[in-house]
Amino acid sequence: MSDSVNQPRTFEVLTAAPVRARRKPRDWPDEEKERLIAETLLPGANVSAIARAEGLDPSQLYGWRRKALSSGMVAPLTEAAKEEVKFARVEPVASSTVEIVIGDVVVRVAGDIESDHLAKILRAVRKA
Repeated sequence: MSDSVNQPRTFEVLTAAPVRARRKPRDWPDEEKERLIAETLLPGANVSAIARAEGLDPSQLYGWRRKALSSGMVAPLTEAAKEEVKFARVEPVASSTVEIVIGDVVVRVAGDIESDHLAKILRAVRKA
């Protein structure tokens, strides 16, 4: 008979961390997306840091940003744009028209214009 009971034995203790449950996709309101995208377009902004601070995967925020830039609804500031910015003088007038000055172009708009139509006009002026 062997005396294996009194022999030294080595045991290995295995520990395991619980598997995280997959998070449900979060529905982000458009206003929140717009705020985050605008924050990423500020000079010196770190997109990954902004995303992580909001509990968002950086690739998702980059995707939203890329989509907004390609649609033409937002445009990043460039060095040339910074130099061209001048102070605007605003004078209150009793009129239903509004004048929008973009560079050397003046767009006069009546108060009853639809916002989608105005956005198309401004995009066309910006591209020209």
